[in-house]
Amino acid sequence: MLKSLTIRNVALIERADLEFSEGLNVLSGETGAGKSVILECIDFVLGAKADKGMVRYGERECLVSAEFSFQDPAVAAILNELDIEAEDSVVITRKLTAEGKGTLKLNGCPVTAAMLRRITSLLVDVHGQSEHFYLLKEANQLRLLDSVAGEPAAAAKETVRARLSERKAILEDLKRLGGDEGERSRRLDVLRFQIDELERTELKEGEEEALLAAREKFRNAEKIKDGLSESREFLLSDGGCTDSVRGAARALRSVAKYAESYAALAERLDSAAAELEDIGGEVEGELDALDVDEREAERVENRLDELKIVKKKYGGSISSALDYLERAREEVSLLENSAERYEELTEELGKVEDKLFAACMKLTEARKTAAAAFCGNVTRELSELNIASANFTIEFSDYTREDVGKATSEGLGGATFLFSANKGEPLKELGKIISGGEMSRFMLAIKAQMSAVGGIGTYIFDEIDAGIGGKTAKAVGEKFCRIAKNTQIIAVSHLARIAAFADRNFLIEKSEQEGRTLTHITLLSGEARTGEIARLIGGDTGEVALRHAEELMREAEGYKKSL
Repeated sequence: MLKSLTIRNVALIERADLEFSEGLNVLSGETGAGKSVILECIDFVLGAKADKGMVRYGERECLVSAEFSFQDPAVAAILNELDIEAEDSVVITRKLTAEGKGTLKLNGCPVTAAMLRRITSLLVDVHGQSEHFYLLKEANQLRLLDSVAGEPAAAAKETVRARLSERKAILEDLKRLGGDEGERSRRLDVLRFQIDELERTELKEGEEEALLAAREKFRNAEKIKDGLSESREFLLSDGGCTDSVRGAARALRSVAKYAESYAALAERLDSAAAELEDIGGEVEGELDALDVDEREAERVENRLDELKIVKKKYGGSISSALDYLERAREEVSLLENSAERYEELTEELGKVEDKLFAACMKLTEARKTAAAAFCGNVTRELSELNIASANFTIEFSDYTREDVGKATSEGLGGATFLFSANKGEPLKELGKIISGGEMSRFMLAIKAQMSAVGGIGTYIFDEIDAGIGGKTAKAVGEKFCRIAKNTQIIAVSHLARIAAFADRNFLIEKSEQEGRTLTHITLLSGEARTGEIARLIGGDTGEVALRHAEELMREAEGYKKSL
């Protein structure tokens, strides 16, 4: 449940601290006082898209913080997955600057809005005046029905998913086999042509690099020749570096009798001279061997062009082309011996599809069983909400074994919610229901049944009482009380009947202070609560209205005690 809500600098709210109770919490106030801002703050802290227009004029940033208690193991599991510590409560804090930059933390840990919504979707269910649009989609109707069906539907869906996985694997194997005999034959022709092309090319790792080096050498032959010739001259010509080194050695030997070190240096110079002569010989050999063979240069260019074509066709590199060759040989081997395997897989596919169809049928039966009880319960709820002739049913679309290829993780076939508010009127899809009051009560009846399923700890209703009054308002209030025995409700209401049933009442009102308009939220009790209910009755707080308010409160208290 939502334990507390802290608001700072949001729209007309400078500061607000709300402590909610278990049961029914009602927010009331004049139109335009800021009730919708409270719900926008809740949406904001639940992970809704941020709008920098929320920030109070003249302030740098706004903040909304909410504390929730929970007992749902699914919430604990997600928190554990996100590596966020929590025992039985979470605190969500969200800030937004006037420039539109925001921060979002869960128990002090930074999270994304998507991560947050995984948690809050299990904590809070918000119903606004337009929520019925959600149920206009058949897929959403099916999800709601599955949540009502519970474990039988969940188990059947798990079986459907498993069979779908098996079917997908078989289809992939069949695809690798190339389909029917004609398709396999055509695929074999293509593969054999490609294998022949690659084998004729005689690809080798490292060949391209060697060819590129050879081409570079051919293209720069003159420059290479000049460099080698100049090097040979320095090394081997008369008066070159080799002669100079030998001359230095002779000079040292002439004075060797005066110190042993002179002789040692002379020996080292002799060795250096020998090394230089050897290097000079190799340079001369390289120069003699330098021969630009035009035919070899042309062969290199042609081979590089051939490799370029192969690379373009088979993956962009010699390595990928060789890998493709290996895979092609394996596929040919598979296809050449695939007739028997194809028949085996085709037979196996048929058996899996039979099982998939049976699983879909079982899922549909689970849904139909749940739908029968669900529709009856919702219809009774509607009767209690003063729609005595209401008729609600769920229609299932038909399907056959031939439709198994259309199966998804949701099974086969769909479910459509049909409703009629008046006796003698035909059942219609929800989108064709005109009355907003009827739709509000229909949604309340749905919520009443969903609260029995469990899970969500807080329901939030935004003016679900729009378009109703009198006896119906009393019925809605009583329904709120019954739901609130198990699930916390936070409701915005303009009706005294509903406010009288509240376990905690909040008054939203505006005032002007120092030239600024401010919204204030006040927790009501005693005479203040009686006065607000009197105001909701008729707009004044006279003695008659106050007595009426007290009577409504006594009736509401008596009803709650009877539950």
